[in-house]
Order: sequence, then structure tokens, then C-alpha cells
Amino acid sequence: MDRRHLISTGAVMGLGTVAGCATDSRAAGGAKTAFDVPQPTLPVVGSAELFPVRRIYCIGRNYAAHAREMGSDPNREPPFFFQKPSDAVQFVAPGSTGEHPYPPLTKNYHYEIELVAALHRGGRNVPPEQALDLVYGYAIGLDMTRRDLQRAMGDEKKPWEIGKSFDRSAPIGPIHRVAQVGHFTQGSITLKVNGQLKQNADLKQMIWSVAEQISKLSQAFELKPGDIIFSGTPENVGPVVPGDVMQGEIAGLPLLSVRVV
Repeated sequence: MDRRHLISTGAVMGLGTVAGCATDSRAAGGAKTAFDVPQPTLPVVGSAELFPVRRIYCIGRNYAAHAREMGSDPNREPPFFFQKPSDAVQFVAPGSTGEHPYPPLTKNYHYEIELVAALHRGGRNVPPEQALDLVYGYAIGLDMTRRDLQRAMGDEKKPWEIGKSFDRSAPIGPIHRVAQVGHFTQGSITLKVNGQLKQNADLKQMIWSVAEQISKLSQAFELKPGDIIFSGTPENVGPVVPGDVMQGEIAGLPLLSVRVV
């Protein structure tokens, strides 16, 4: 499937094209771009359409127990967000086990299972009661983290993108449209490593709901179609090594299975 089709299917979905990725390789004013850059996309369940990923937003410490294990007080901390590059997505098809490369520079590589919300509308200063209108669908994802690098940068008061925003740091399943699955406000979220249960919580334990996250994000950024939001992970994050198999589940979504290689 060529890049032109990937962008055009995004337009068919009502998401529009992503800035900087013109279908004919021409920039504003008609000038031809120097080279093509592939558009990251995710398949949509029950459709031939593809969801074009514009930005990846992530919320930190959004379950109280996880905030505590990271050394924070969830009762006083307002929500905070960080980003991953859009091409950090690594699609993993349901019914398969995706191969996920162990990244360089780390000796402490952590899993974080999360619900992912995908937007087909945008806006600024969106009220919480209108925020879910922006959501096109949901997926299950992993916010993979080079924990030793993240902590080292934090200790030095430096940005810790190197711990979060590297290649293929966001394994993710397909998008399930809201019309198919509804909105996720509660339900189990779990992760097993080599068959052993590691993370086990309920989505209702989020400190900030998906609607509240969208509203808060829209105060800082203009949200746009194609944005996806990783909504936080429960407690008991931990390391994996090559050969380990991670299996993440959220009630109402198919299993996400990933082998570290």
C-alpha cells in the first residue's frame, strides 16, 4: 500500500490530511518536497481505512499506586504529559505475537500497559463534558520505557525523552471505533510477563479520566485529528529482557502480545 493511499484513507475517515505530508509530495506554495516521509498509520477494526497518527501524548502517573511507586504523591500532583514521536508506534496484530527489539543504551527496560484514545476531532479549551466527542476509538498499547535513562535524566534535572521517546517505544493494537466498543470508563487492565500476572487494576482507578485528560491537554495544545493519548499505567511496572513475552489485556479489547527480541 503506497503512501498516497494511506493519506487519502485518512481523509475518507473525516480525519483530514496530516500537516507536512501532502499526497503529491508538494509543500505549501506548490514547491516539491525534497523527499517523501512515510505517514504512520494504524488499522481500524472492521474497515479498510487507516488511522493516520499525528501526535502521541502520554499522561504520567495516572494511577495512585503507580504514582506512589514512582515516588510521587497522587493527592497533590496535577496531571502532566509528555510526547512520543508519531513513528514510535509499532503495530501488533491481534492473534499474533509481535517481535519488539530490545533498545540500545539501557539495562533496565520496563513495560507499562495502557488504554489508548484516538481522536478524530480537535480543539482548544475543550470542556470535560464535551471531550469524549473528540474520540474516534480506542486501542491497547504499551508505553515502553528505558527506566534507567529516564531516572538518570530526572536526577540531573534534564529532559527524559531519551527514556520514553525512542524507536518503536509504543507497541499498539488496532483502533476500535467508539460505535463498536463504546467509551472505556471502567474494566480490568492487566499485563502478564511469561504468563505471570504483573499489572492488575481497573480503568476506573485512573486519577484523571480520558475526558479530563483531553480537556487538560487542550488547554496546553491545540488537539487535532490523528492525535492519540496513552492514558496511564497501573502499578507494578517492571523490567523485561530478550525472550520475555508480554501479554496485555483490557476488558473489551483483544489481547496484545509482544515478544522482546
